[in-house]
Order: sequence, then structure tokens, then C-alpha cells
Amino acid sequence: MSTTQTSPDLAAITTRQQKTWSSGNFAKIASRIVLSSELLADAADLRAGWHVLDVASGTGNAAIAAARSGARVIGTDYVPELLREAGVRARAEGLDVEFRVADAQHLPFADDSFDATLSVFGSMFAPDHRRTAAEMVRVTRPAGTIGLASWTPDGFIGDMFRVISAHVPPPAGVASPLLWGTREHLNDLFGGAIGKAESVERTCTFRFTSAEDFVVFFRRWYGPTLKAFEALDEAGRDQLAAELVDLARRWDRYRGAESAVALPSTYLQTVLTLR
Repeated sequence: MSTTQTSPDLAAITTRQQKTWSSGNFAKIASRIVLSSELLADAADLRAGWHVLDVASGTGNAAIAAARSGARVIGTDYVPELLREAGVRARAEGLDVEFRVADAQHLPFADDSFDATLSVFGSMFAPDHRRTAAEMVRVTRPAGTIGLASWTPDGFIGDMFRVISAHVPPPAGVASPLLWGTREHLNDLFGGAIGKAESVERTCTFRFTSAEDFVVFFRRWYGPTLKAFEALDEAGRDQLAAELVDLARRWDRYRGAESAVALPSTYLQTVLTLR
């Protein structure tokens, strides 16, 4: 007997993702990962006057980092609330950044519109990996730059996603976002367009007063974690919380020497020069 494998409904998954990232308050998380955007903007060697796109901008970390280099910047995201926060931040610094609502899988720009395209912990979450990569290549000029920062599968964030997925499985048939944190997957997605690729693993350290504080923080403010807890019954929520506390204690750089925890979270920083 043959079985028919149906393709995932990527449009429906994208809509659910929008609701997920609209929940909580991602600005609280984004404030703790600012340095990753600054390091990527520097590694991409952005030039003053360049036209730069920040894909899945969130509250604007990478867009603002690019604007500080003197670039003309547009930041896009499919969550309007996040872009409003990004606009407030840019204006507070006196930076002229344009923010537009757009899906990373369907960028509303002409071919070869940008000198550089960036995405920090953003494009990796789009369900259609190939379409997202193709769109980033399409809107970037030949010999232009694509800069990416993506959580690695074997780091703390990767482990956190696995713990959560054991309780609330991800959509069937959708590739893991953590694949973007591997050189092999990026080469598979972008290979034909790459003239030069430079990747380096970096570490973003999350710090909390305790392992329990980490769980409370992510459960309240980080959309994917918040939604995972909401999907469980009381016993399931207690079990997930306990497993995340244990995870934080195992990854803690201080090794329990004090109540505070430091959680080293690896990510892959990649700068691609297109052909």
C-alpha cells in the first residue's frame, strides 16, 4: 500500500509564526543580543552610503547597527508591532531608518536593490528556507554582501529548542531553523550564488540571577517559549519549566559556584560575497 506525503502548508505556518512573534515582548530579548548585530555589521564591512536591507529586523538591532555605519537602511519584518518599536529606537538615536512590513519569503523589492542584506536571528525562522535565501540573493546586487547570524544546533539555544520541541512538536515537514547555524546548510541554500564565504562561531551570553529567573524571563517575553507553555496543561507546564531550569544549570558557565547563571549561546556569523 502506498502512502501520499503532503507538503506542509507554509502560508498557514507563516501566519501562526506571526502570531507567535507578536506575543510576549521580543524587545526584552532583543536588548540582550544587540552585540551580535554590531559584530555582524562590522564583519560585513558596510560602507557609508551603501543601501542596506535588514531582513526579519524585529526591533531593529541590525538595521540600527547598519545605520550607524552611515548606510541607507530599510528594515523589514512581518510583525508591525516590532517595527514600531524599531522606529522609536532609531529616532531616539537620530538615525534615518525606514521600516516596512514584509515577509522574508516575499521581499517587496526589485532585483539588485541593495549593496548588502543582513539578518540576525531572523531569516532562519522563515519556514521556506530556500525561498528565503533566494529572495535575499535576488534583492542583493552582484558582488554584494549577505550577512547572517544564526543560532547553532549544538549550542544552548539549540538545546532549549529541543527541550521545548519534545513537549510541543514543531510543524511536520518544516526544516529546523537551527540548520541555518551550520555551514553545510548555508552552502546548500546559497552555494550557487556565493563568490566568497567567511563563517565564524561566536558566543552570546545570557545572564540571569538564577536558572529559575531565566525560565520566568523567556516564558513571559519570548514568543516561542510563551506559546509552548500555553499549549500545555498544568502538569506539562511544570515539567517543561523543570527541564528548562535543569538545562540552564547544565549550561551555566559558573558551574553552580553562585546563584547567578551565565548561559553561553553559540551562533554562526557568516558573511557571503555574491558572484
